[in-house]
Amino acid sequence: MEERPWHRHYDYNVPITVRVPRIAVHELIQIPANTYPDKAALNFFGTEITFLELRGLVMRFANALGSLGVRKGERVGIHLPNCPQYPIAYYAALSLGAIVVNLNPMYTAEELKLMATTTDLTTLITFDMALPAIRFLCKEVHIPRVIVTKITDYIKGMGLSTADSLDLEKGWHHFSSLIESVQTFKNPRVQVNPEDPALIQFTGGTTGIPKGAVLTHGNVVGATLRGALWGSATNMLTSYEKRNVIAVLPYFHVYGNIGVMNWAFFSCATQIMIPRFQIDEFMGILANFREITYFPSVPTMINAVINHPKAAELDLGRKLGMLNSGAAPMPVEMIEQIKDMGIFFGEGYGLTESSALGISNPILGMKKVGSIGIPFIDNDVRLVSVKDGVTDVKQGEPGEIIMKSPFIMQGYWNNPQETAGQLKEGWLYTGDIAVQDEDDYFFIVDRKKDMIIAGGFNIYPREIDEVLFQHPKVQEAVAVGIADRYRGETVKAFIVLKPGETATEEEIITFCREKLAAYKVPKLVEFRSSLPKSAIGKVLRKILREEEITKKGKLS
Repeated sequence: MEERPWHRHYDYNVPITVRVPRIAVHELIQIPANTYPDKAALNFFGTEITFLELRGLVMRFANALGSLGVRKGERVGIHLPNCPQYPIAYYAALSLGAIVVNLNPMYTAEELKLMATTTDLTTLITFDMALPAIRFLCKEVHIPRVIVTKITDYIKGMGLSTADSLDLEKGWHHFSSLIESVQTFKNPRVQVNPEDPALIQFTGGTTGIPKGAVLTHGNVVGATLRGALWGSATNMLTSYEKRNVIAVLPYFHVYGNIGVMNWAFFSCATQIMIPRFQIDEFMGILANFREITYFPSVPTMINAVINHPKAAELDLGRKLGMLNSGAAPMPVEMIEQIKDMGIFFGEGYGLTESSALGISNPILGMKKVGSIGIPFIDNDVRLVSVKDGVTDVKQGEPGEIIMKSPFIMQGYWNNPQETAGQLKEGWLYTGDIAVQDEDDYFFIVDRKKDMIIAGGFNIYPREIDEVLFQHPKVQEAVAVGIADRYRGETVKAFIVLKPGETATEEEIITFCREKLAAYKVPKLVEFRSSLPKSAIGKVLRKILREEEITKKGKLS
């Protein structure tokens, strides 16, 4: 890559370009399995699996999937929270050349149906607590292979489930039984190239209708290596034997997938697996570890941890080596609080379409309050006119962020129209508006999209609108993100009822709960006689958002 002005701000050991080895994603597990075979790869509620043991489980499961007929290019849905079964399934599917479709365990059957039909899933790997939704899904969509596990199967002393104990449908498979049925540790003889698709990561994009961003093996490996190098100024100071990472960010999300799981294998770090973020439980787990090398997180989590009553006695400044925040902006006061505790802190900006990377603050170097930082290794960034999408804006003027790099997606799965709208001559149009200052640091000033970011989750309001409109009493509805001290933003629904109808806030919320994942369900509902509209009849979310800001200002 050509020298760019922002390169002068890179930390002393961070290169401006990286030569990425031509390997596939699943080959990352060979690095720690060979160099630190007896080190714990995973720690799941105290139960450890070494790197060598994990590689063996991956190989056996890969051969089991192959014997079931899984072939290169097929889509394999992984519908699991963070647990040992996830990396086993993930690397096994990829080693067969299959494409992993990451599915949020909180999705309803209706949401899963859209993902399954869009990608034409041939295999679904799921878990005991999701069985009611999966049984409903499989009545609606034909999925040839369904494999089920029990989350506690990899916790010593909790017992092992069976197909009978889970009351599995005829023809469905039991995860652990499949592994036990295979004793070969051979690599599948499948040629997988960096250009081959590895993941389909769903994202709402500008339209709010979920689209599957296709990330190649080269995208994922390249992003993993660059992410590791970016944080190496401090992480490299912890010896490999002691290196670990808090794995609470969900693996089904691109940030957790690349920045936690794949990062951990490349960095030979033990993953302290936490399937859900429940603050008291989380603080209890933290107490069990003397030192944490790396804690990738989101602002909501960080806020809960550093302000918890047990934060002082846990001596977080001594315990946490590196804290990284993404997915939503960090309040300045929180950043200062972390600095005061003596914890190294990073904050960055990335998208699903850019393999979670994009722009980030240096770890040791200059950070600016409110800035997302400088472009990542091998990432070229421009700010272009919102009007024409081509002309570069002047320094200090707002423009749309566009990026070009080796970790930009291949496109959207079977969606050439949306791909053409987002990718133009190799440049990814992000829809986010920023300014660049005299030091080449970037500051987000607005969102072209109406996306809501609540607790680190991306929520696309149009999807909620669609559900609200399905309610028989609703005439008009719109979902808006409003400021929330804990979640960053929360969802509020504005509703106009049909003439003569009455409804309660709880009635609307209950209706949404049946059709949406919990984090998408509106927390507040306001009934109105009309909604603000433009001259052509488009509901103006911006007006409603501004009204809420004004209202909050008067109350504070």
